[in-house]
Amino acid sequence: MTDREIPIERHPLRPFLPPQARLLMLGSFPPPRKRWSMDFFYPNRTNQMWEIFGLVFFGDSQRLVDAPHKTFRQADIQSLLTERGIAIYDTATAVCRLSGNASDKDLQIVEKTDIATLLSQLPLCHDIVCTGQKSFSVLTEDYGVPQPDMGTYNEFAIAGRAMRLWRMPSSSRAYPMPLAEKAGYYRRLMQAVGILPKESL
Repeated sequence: MTDREIPIERHPLRPFLPPQARLLMLGSFPPPRKRWSMDFFYPNRTNQMWEIFGLVFFGDSQRLVDAPHKTFRQADIQSLLTERGIAIYDTATAVCRLSGNASDKDLQIVEKTDIATLLSQLPLCHDIVCTGQKSFSVLTEDYGVPQPDMGTYNEFAIAGRAMRLWRMPSSSRAYPMPLAEKAGYYRRLMQAVGILPKESL
């Protein structure tokens, strides 16, 4: 198959942008539709993002999981994100899947997300967290911000707005780190941004 025969896939979801959001989470691009268990971000049932959030906000990795139906509790997730002020989207709006799978390394970005436009709808947001290497590549290339060490941030600016770019462990189950340890990184992020108090779970 030549490059011209690989179909261009456009992002199937609208950005989730609670107007009072303090944190913008940026992934790369959703997995193929056949891997979805719900119509929202991080829909792959094997992805650990919503188990991480369950631990961080409720002390229970299964709080946002609907195990009998092999999916997640989408309404609860969206309510939590809205209440806590967490926006979500991806750094690509159009891609080619070079191998037809969900791996970031096989994604060719055709069109990048206009992050400045996203931020224009989030007046309180001064923190971005990237959840994968592909999403980091867009920020580092477009804004010249160095990739931070795990669990830390580097400062930069978008459209004159002071920002912090955070690096967190991947929520992929294949990423070699225990779930509780991943949750610890995200918990400290939420505390640093002011979404959780310091003495929280």
